[in-house]
Amino acid sequence: MRVLRYAAALVAVLAMVALTAWALAWPFEKAVYLAPVIVVGGTAAVGLLLLWGKIALSSLRESRHPRRVLAYWLLGLGLLVLLTVLGVKLPSEGG
Repeated sequence: MRVLRYAAALVAVLAMVALTAWALAWPFEKAVYLAPVIVVGGTAAVGLLLLWGKIALSSLRESRHPRRVLAYWLLGLGLLVLLTVLGVKLPSEGG
């Protein structure tokens, strides 16, 4: 059982390293050197997404009109995706 866990962890780490090397166009060797940073950063990102998801679900359950709130969330995310796909650049402060 423990060997299976180690093998699964090794596969997960190699997948994260390979994905990072591909996404950032790094050589695989550089990504392997940075594997501890990649693993900690990936784990922190997943933990943050889980926390935000739990908070959003709790907020949705406590609201008076959960369908309306969900519709507004989806509308906002859809608008964000649409503006990103269309290439709209929002003005930045200070210049």
